[in-house]
Amino acid sequence: MTLSSEHSPTARDPRGIHRAWWVAAVAGLTIVVAGAFSTMPGLLLDPLHDEFHWSRGSIGFASSVNMVLYGVTAPFAAALMDRFGIRRVVACALLVISAGALLTTVMNAAWQLTLFWGLLVGLGTGSMAMAFAATVTNRWFVRRRGLVTGVLASASVLGQMVFLPLLAWVVDTYAWRPANVSLALGALVVSPLVWLLLRDHPADVSLKAYGAEEFTPKPPPVPGAARRALCVLRDSAGTVPFWLMAGAFAICGASTNGIMWTHFTPAAHDHGMPTTVAASLLAVIGVFNVGGTVASGWLTDRYDARRLLAAYFALRGLLLLFLPVMMAPTVQASMVGFVVLFGLLDLATVPPIVALCREFYDEDSAIVFGWVNAAHQVGAALVAFAAGVTRDLVGTYDMVWVAIGVLCAVAALLSLVIRKAPVADEVEGESEASGSSPLSSATGRTGTVPGTRGGAR
Repeated sequence: MTLSSEHSPTARDPRGIHRAWWVAAVAGLTIVVAGAFSTMPGLLLDPLHDEFHWSRGSIGFASSVNMVLYGVTAPFAAALMDRFGIRRVVACALLVISAGALLTTVMNAAWQLTLFWGLLVGLGTGSMAMAFAATVTNRWFVRRRGLVTGVLASASVLGQMVFLPLLAWVVDTYAWRPANVSLALGALVVSPLVWLLLRDHPADVSLKAYGAEEFTPKPPPVPGAARRALCVLRDSAGTVPFWLMAGAFAICGASTNGIMWTHFTPAAHDHGMPTTVAASLLAVIGVFNVGGTVASGWLTDRYDARRLLAAYFALRGLLLLFLPVMMAPTVQASMVGFVVLFGLLDLATVPPIVALCREFYDEDSAIVFGWVNAAHQVGAALVAFAAGVTRDLVGTYDMVWVAIGVLCAVAALLSLVIRKAPVADEVEGESEASGSSPLSSATGRTGTVPGTRGGAR
């Protein structure tokens, strides 16, 4: 079959914009909307405590379930995208989070918060997590991968922070239920846009990926999505880089989603700061987050991802160590400096981690990153729960901030320990001399590593 010039692999948008950028834009909008759901736990903590007299620990438990599922769902969602396509998975995920948000408005028991917000919203947002961004980037881009990864990563926190002041105002003015309904309606509006505009692969519109030299046919659906996700976990878990990245990223989750996005607002309120002011500070973090993550993507295309990670974690740890002395009823200059610097560093860790996954795990990198991101969410969940319990027991968050700052120093060391994967020619020469597998030399493992899509290892 001969393709017409309109649908040839070299066809371009008549306005000179490659279709990959439109796909990235739709994916970014979807991630922004999904990210807005992550803002609510911090805003719900006090209202639910006051209305239902639930403990902060039980409310934090629901947030923890949400965070764990957000992470654990991602690798399975990436495999499902290989089976059913990006568009179908994302459209369904938007409907699931809408249902979860709406159902919370009629709950009357803490276990229902865990079911509706923890389970449903966790599963839905997890399907639109960083693994989704990595899948879009891997399929549609060959050049500018670091930059696009940075943009899509920043979209999540942009959604959290842009909508946070508005949601905080809605909660203060109309109570928490209208805020949840607003989120659900936002997801429902985006769902048809995803179905109409998002495409699974460049071959769907007869294009090459952006920056690719050759046209790549669309691969056939990969059956057994759950089995494949688990097989990739099994194989990657036998490699040293996986555990180093997972450990560092677990601490990353603890120091961002776990403590900042769940407990910063109530912690600031403990020091006399109005809730809307604290929420506005988080929104400012989101604004600077965009620049920081995009800049990190640009740097990742040019410099060693390991050193970048170590620097990001070290600086973040220093900021968190000094945060307790910056808390005050009013916004001081030191708090402004914290907000700016933390915003620049918040999601800057994502492009280097994605690049390292791609370096070691090739075509399985999106699923491997999904599992690494699961560790991120487990770390976030543990700290979200532990911080709530600590606040109930001792009446302050101060020791939590210090502990997380110390953990960030550990993450910096883990980042530096990750070895650089040898290039193919070097590995082949070393393996011939030692009799070992080339892939095992690159990963510090005896055996094989995920490197081909669902095929023989």
